[in-house]
Amino acid sequence: MSRITRRRELIGLLSACAALLSSCSYGVLNPQGPVGAREKLILIDATTIMLAVVIPVIVCTLAFAWWFRSRNKRARRRPEWQYSGRIEFVTWSIPALIVLFLSGVAWIGSHDLDPPKPLSDAGAPGVVQIEVISLDWKWLFIYPQERVAAVNELVIPVNTPVHFKLTSGSVMNSFFVPQLGSQIYTMAGMTTQLNLLASHEGTYNGISAQFSGDGFSDMRFDVRAVPSEEYKAWLVSAHADADHLDVPRYARLAEPSRDNEPQIFGQVAAGLFESIVRNHGAAPGASGPPSPSATDASL
Repeated sequence: MSRITRRRELIGLLSACAALLSSCSYGVLNPQGPVGAREKLILIDATTIMLAVVIPVIVCTLAFAWWFRSRNKRARRRPEWQYSGRIEFVTWSIPALIVLFLSGVAWIGSHDLDPPKPLSDAGAPGVVQIEVISLDWKWLFIYPQERVAAVNELVIPVNTPVHFKLTSGSVMNSFFVPQLGSQIYTMAGMTTQLNLLASHEGTYNGISAQFSGDGFSDMRFDVRAVPSEEYKAWLVSAHADADHLDVPRYARLAEPSRDNEPQIFGQVAAGLFESIVRNHGAAPGASGPPSPSATDASL
């Protein structure tokens, strides 16, 4: 192998490692909210507990391979040896303890981070209510208190609890903002709930974590956590938009489309979200649910 080839391979390896490390700054390992931070802690705790088994197993494997090598005349080989109560006790008790520790971490952590459970922050201002509808292949966010809506753009005030109600206007999907935490599914005809909070200002990536057809890879959105004053200013500018989200407009919006740019609706018909849930994702007043698309294979 020439020196140039080795250098290229080394550069490629270093580039891949750099890309992997940089991706951690935008994912679950770089949380920007209390839910994401606690989920990261659970991940680290679980990994540490499992390493208590993995590392000794690797070390013992290498040690046994080295000690019982063919050139080591001091190694005692006992082919007739079958049973040792002490060894059996160790080999079974350690995995049992690991399972108990992992079960405790998962049980306590999952109940503390139950998605419908409100975030306990006595010093925070009022909770922001947001209704989420997953469509083919875009995200619709309705602010029922302010009567505005947005497509593929989610603006929230920083350090303020946000309560999401989620449903699907098509097939099953999954709402996930890695840096804020708690992936949750959306399903037509029913609602799920999620509570999140952004502790720092910034723009975070939101994704669909459930394959839903041809446009799945483009089903992304930005979450902008902004100061309270900027959030209020955004609401004022959203109200100034002339586009109105009513039943006919929703029916057109629900049609499959790809590479959707962010869009604002200055007015939203009252009770639209509840009507969509009752109609299993179809536009209110339609004869039934939307016709199955190619995305049904994801179910």
